[in-house]
Amino acid sequence: MPGDRGPLLRAGRPVQRSGLRPSANGIRIDSIVIHDIEGSYESAIATFQTAGGSSAHYVMRSADGAVTQMVPTKDLAFHAGNYSTNMHSIGIEHEGFAAHGATWYSEAQYEATAELVKYLSERFGIPLDRQHIIGHDNVVGPTSATVSGMHWDPGPSWDWEHFLALVGAPAEGRHGVGPVGSVVTIAPGFEQNRQTVEVCPSDDPTGATPACADVEQPANFVYLRTAPSATAPLFGDRAIHSGGDGTDRINDWGSTVRAGQQFVVAGKRGAWTAIWFSGSKVWFHNPKGRNTIPAHGVTIVRSGTTTGTPPVKVYGSSYPDAAEYPAGYGASTQAPLSMYGIPSGQAYVATAAPALTDDYFKADGKVVFGAKKMYTIQYNHRTALVYEGDVTAQHPANPPGHR
Repeated sequence: MPGDRGPLLRAGRPVQRSGLRPSANGIRIDSIVIHDIEGSYESAIATFQTAGGSSAHYVMRSADGAVTQMVPTKDLAFHAGNYSTNMHSIGIEHEGFAAHGATWYSEAQYEATAELVKYLSERFGIPLDRQHIIGHDNVVGPTSATVSGMHWDPGPSWDWEHFLALVGAPAEGRHGVGPVGSVVTIAPGFEQNRQTVEVCPSDDPTGATPACADVEQPANFVYLRTAPSATAPLFGDRAIHSGGDGTDRINDWGSTVRAGQQFVVAGKRGAWTAIWFSGSKVWFHNPKGRNTIPAHGVTIVRSGTTTGTPPVKVYGSSYPDAAEYPAGYGASTQAPLSMYGIPSGQAYVATAAPALTDDYFKADGKVVFGAKKMYTIQYNHRTALVYEGDVTAQHPANPPGHR
């Protein structure tokens, strides 16, 4: 758990000032996290006005895209379930329910959020791309014990490709897939990309799902399998299934990749494409590259190539080493995620340049920087972190026209 930070923030007016983040103390703001409320606009505002609970910087209404700012962007909001992520991000909550997202995520809401994101991008220098505009479902758990319980909103019905087009960052290029070792962007479309998910009562707080049922709907993802076959088991994330198969349950984030995410091609067989994902080689149906676009100029990080080399350790936070904290400041725990690693020969996309480890104490505004740097990588459905010194970075060459 992080060291003592003092009381949480009251939405809209801090119970205790967290301090200026972007320039006065050097803490970077480099990402925007898209959430859904799992409730109404009014309920979120009421919750975020209660001291001692969660908070987000903005709340977006479904009917007309109205926006309420709950926390000043100079202040830290507790929205992502990961203190490292909270330090470096802005959280935007959307009225709606992930299990019924398509009926809640209105065009007015998309357009208003896009305008807000463009403003925040210009103000803080946040790149307008999928690697820096992420879903709550893409945030990694900070510790091994918290990974499996991380949220899965905004869910499969948030139209990422449409939203990125609205912010001026549409998926560009011809659909296809390059050679093994190159990088692809997941781009399955939305309206025509119909997927079947199982929705159960616990997934739907509206009460409209009395029993588990299969639902076919437009979706922003493709399923991942353990072999290049439609009958192969779905990939099961080790944090959720402990070595078992994945499922098509709507909240089972471990067996899917979302639109806009980028991965390194690990194999091709017929209409199937393999990628490195969560320490494994997984497959998805990709006839003639219809679900992917080759990506160019992307940094990838590799583990060692020597057989028998221990897997690279993967982390859910980016805190300094304990010895780097000044006297009187409790060190936050920095430990690898026990179920994850990067075996030798695998490669993953780095979503940003490596950044110094850091920590923040809002009681007095103290920022502690470490000497080491960490990469944020697209590890599985969620991002994760690795130390710069544990991997080798390179830029792949994806020649135009490869399919």
